[in-house]
Amino acid sequence: MAFLTLEITILSAENLCVNKKPVKKNSFVVVKVDPSNFKSTRAESEGGCSPSWNQKLVMAMPMEARFITLQVLSKAGSAKRVIGSVNVPVSDFFGSHNTAEDYAHLLSYRLKNEKCDKTGVINVSIKVSDEGRHLNKLRPCSPSSKPVVGLAVGEKKGCDGGVVTGIPVWCASRA
Repeated sequence: MAFLTLEITILSAENLCVNKKPVKKNSFVVVKVDPSNFKSTRAESEGGCSPSWNQKLVMAMPMEARFITLQVLSKAGSAKRVIGSVNVPVSDFFGSHNTAEDYAHLLSYRLKNEKCDKTGVINVSIKVSDEGRHLNKLRPCSPSSKPVVGLAVGEKKGCDGGVVTGIPVWCASRA
Protein backbone atom coordinates (compact mmCIF):
# COMPACT_ATOMS: atom_id res chain seq x y z
CA MET A 1 0.00 0.00 0.00
CA ALA A 2 1.33 3.46 -0.93
CA PHE A 3 1.35 6.28 1.63
CA LEU A 4 1.74 10.04 1.64
CA THR A 5 3.15 12.05 4.52
CA LEU A 6 0.86 14.82 5.75
CA GLU A 7 2.00 17.79 7.80
CA ILE A 8 -1.16 19.01 9.49
CA THR A 9 -0.80 22.17 11.55
CA ILE A 10 -3.76 22.73 13.83
CA LEU A 11 -3.79 26.52 14.00
CA SER A 12 -6.83 27.65 15.98
CA ALA A 13 -10.58 27.48 16.45
CA GLU A 14 -13.26 30.12 16.75
CA ASN A 15 -16.51 30.35 18.68
CA LEU A 16 -16.39 26.84 20.17
CA CYS A 17 -19.57 26.02 22.03
CA VAL A 18 -21.35 23.08 23.63
CA ASN A 19 -25.14 23.30 24.02
CA LYS A 20 -24.89 26.92 22.77
CA LYS A 21 -22.59 27.84 25.68
CA PRO A 22 -18.98 28.94 25.06
CA VAL A 23 -16.23 26.43 25.84
CA LYS A 24 -14.10 27.73 28.71
CA LYS A 25 -10.85 25.76 28.49
CA ASN A 26 -8.99 22.48 27.89
CA SER A 27 -9.96 21.95 24.27
CA PHE A 28 -7.84 19.79 21.98
CA VAL A 29 -8.00 18.33 18.47
CA VAL A 30 -7.81 14.71 17.32
CA VAL A 31 -6.87 14.11 13.67
CA LYS A 32 -7.94 10.73 12.30
CA VAL A 33 -6.74 9.25 9.02
CA ASP A 34 -8.54 6.01 9.91
CA PRO A 35 -9.74 4.47 13.20
CA SER A 36 -6.27 3.10 14.07
CA ASN A 37 -4.21 6.06 12.78
CA PHE A 38 -4.79 9.22 14.79
CA LYS A 39 -2.90 11.92 16.69
CA SER A 40 -3.96 14.71 19.01
CA THR A 41 -2.82 18.17 20.03
CA ARG A 42 -2.13 19.26 23.57
CA ALA A 43 -5.05 20.72 25.53
CA GLU A 44 -5.27 24.51 25.28
CA SER A 45 -6.10 25.87 28.72
CA GLU A 46 -6.13 29.62 28.05
CA GLY A 47 -7.93 30.19 24.74
CA GLY A 48 -11.49 29.70 25.96
CA CYS A 49 -13.92 29.53 23.05
CA SER A 50 -11.21 30.64 20.56
CA PRO A 51 -8.16 28.49 21.36
CA SER A 52 -4.86 28.64 19.49
CA TRP A 53 -2.75 25.48 19.29
CA ASN A 54 -0.37 26.16 16.39
CA GLN A 55 0.78 22.54 16.67
CA LYS A 56 2.13 20.45 13.78
CA LEU A 57 1.19 16.76 13.51
CA VAL A 58 2.98 14.55 10.95
CA MET A 59 1.00 11.53 9.80
CA ALA A 60 1.06 8.84 7.11
CA MET A 61 -2.03 8.69 4.94
CA PRO A 62 -2.86 5.86 2.53
CA MET A 63 -3.19 7.14 -1.03
CA GLU A 64 -6.62 5.49 -1.14
CA ALA A 65 -7.95 7.75 1.64
CA ARG A 66 -10.83 9.99 0.62
CA PHE A 67 -11.02 12.18 3.75
CA ILE A 68 -9.44 12.86 7.14
CA THR A 69 -11.44 13.68 10.27
CA LEU A 70 -10.78 16.62 12.57
CA GLN A 71 -12.50 16.28 15.94
CA VAL A 72 -12.43 19.00 18.62
CA LEU A 73 -12.93 17.85 22.19
CA SER A 74 -12.79 19.33 25.67
CA LYS A 75 -11.75 17.60 28.83
CA ALA A 76 -12.59 18.07 32.46
CA GLY A 77 -10.60 15.72 34.68
CA SER A 78 -10.66 12.34 32.96
CA ALA A 79 -13.92 13.01 31.07
CA LYS A 80 -13.76 13.99 27.40
CA ARG A 81 -16.60 15.65 25.51
CA VAL A 82 -16.88 16.04 21.74
CA ILE A 83 -17.42 19.67 20.76
CA GLY A 84 -17.65 19.06 17.02
CA SER A 85 -16.03 17.42 14.03
CA VAL A 86 -15.59 17.69 10.28
CA ASN A 87 -14.55 15.29 7.51
CA VAL A 88 -11.98 17.03 5.30
CA PRO A 89 -11.97 15.74 1.70
CA VAL A 90 -8.47 14.76 0.55
CA SER A 91 -9.23 16.61 -2.69
CA ASP A 92 -9.14 19.89 -0.69
CA PHE A 93 -5.36 19.55 -0.23
CA PHE A 94 -4.09 16.89 -2.65
CA GLY A 95 -4.46 16.06 -6.30
CA SER A 96 -4.67 19.52 -7.83
CA HIS A 97 -2.58 19.82 -10.98
CA ASN A 98 -1.88 23.48 -10.18
CA THR A 99 -0.43 22.92 -6.71
CA ALA A 100 3.32 23.07 -6.17
CA GLU A 101 4.94 20.37 -4.07
CA ASP A 102 5.10 21.19 -0.36
CA TYR A 103 2.34 23.81 -0.76
CA ALA A 104 0.61 24.59 2.55
CA HIS A 105 -3.18 24.76 2.14
CA LEU A 106 -4.75 27.12 4.68
CA LEU A 107 -8.24 25.78 5.33
CA SER A 108 -11.16 26.62 7.64
CA TYR A 109 -14.08 24.29 8.32
CA ARG A 110 -17.37 24.56 10.17
CA LEU A 111 -17.56 22.12 13.08
CA LYS A 112 -20.80 20.28 13.80
CA ASN A 113 -21.85 17.98 16.62
CA GLU A 114 -23.73 14.67 16.32
CA LYS A 115 -27.03 16.60 16.07
CA CYS A 116 -25.59 18.66 13.18
CA ASP A 117 -25.61 21.84 15.30
CA LYS A 118 -22.89 24.35 14.40
CA THR A 119 -20.30 24.34 17.18
CA GLY A 120 -17.50 26.55 15.85
CA VAL A 121 -14.84 26.82 13.15
CA ILE A 122 -11.43 25.16 12.96
CA ASN A 123 -8.45 26.62 11.07
CA VAL A 124 -5.73 24.29 9.79
CA SER A 125 -2.81 24.13 7.40
CA ILE A 126 -2.30 20.87 5.48
CA LYS A 127 0.73 20.07 3.37
CA VAL A 128 1.64 16.88 1.54
CA SER A 129 5.30 16.58 2.41
CA ASP A 130 8.14 15.54 0.12
CA GLU A 131 9.11 12.99 2.81
CA GLY A 132 6.26 10.70 1.81
CA ARG A 133 6.94 10.97 -1.89
CA HIS A 134 10.35 9.31 -1.97
CA LEU A 135 8.53 6.08 -2.84
CA ASN A 136 5.54 7.72 -4.46
CA LYS A 137 6.40 10.02 -7.36
CA LEU A 138 2.92 10.93 -8.54
CA ARG A 139 2.07 11.63 -12.15
CA PRO A 140 -0.88 11.01 -14.44
CA CYS A 141 -0.94 7.41 -15.64
CA SER A 142 0.24 6.37 -19.04
CA PRO A 143 -1.36 3.35 -20.74
CA SER A 144 1.53 1.12 -19.59
CA SER A 145 1.44 2.36 -15.94
CA LYS A 146 -0.21 0.52 -13.11
CA PRO A 147 -2.80 2.77 -11.37
CA VAL A 148 -2.84 2.84 -7.57
CA VAL A 149 -5.72 5.28 -7.02
CA GLY A 150 -8.77 5.85 -9.15
CA LEU A 151 -12.08 4.49 -10.22
CA ALA A 152 -14.00 4.85 -13.45
CA VAL A 153 -17.57 5.63 -12.47
CA GLY A 154 -19.21 5.34 -15.87
CA GLU A 155 -18.51 5.77 -19.53
CA LYS A 156 -20.14 5.73 -22.91
CA LYS A 157 -18.07 4.52 -25.86
CA GLY A 158 -18.02 6.13 -29.25
CA CYS A 159 -17.92 9.68 -30.55
CA ASP A 160 -21.59 10.50 -30.16
CA GLY A 161 -21.10 13.16 -27.47
CA GLY A 162 -21.74 10.80 -24.56
CA VAL A 163 -20.84 11.93 -21.04
CA VAL A 164 -17.95 10.37 -19.16
CA THR A 165 -17.72 10.60 -15.40
CA GLY A 166 -14.58 9.57 -13.57
CA ILE A 167 -12.17 10.12 -10.74
CA PRO A 168 -8.56 11.08 -11.61
CA VAL A 169 -6.14 8.18 -11.61
CA TRP A 170 -2.58 8.66 -10.31
CA CYS A 171 0.31 6.28 -10.43
CA ALA A 172 3.23 5.61 -8.17
CA SER A 173 6.72 5.05 -9.46
CA ARG A 174 10.02 4.75 -7.70
CA ALA A 175 12.37 7.67 -8.16
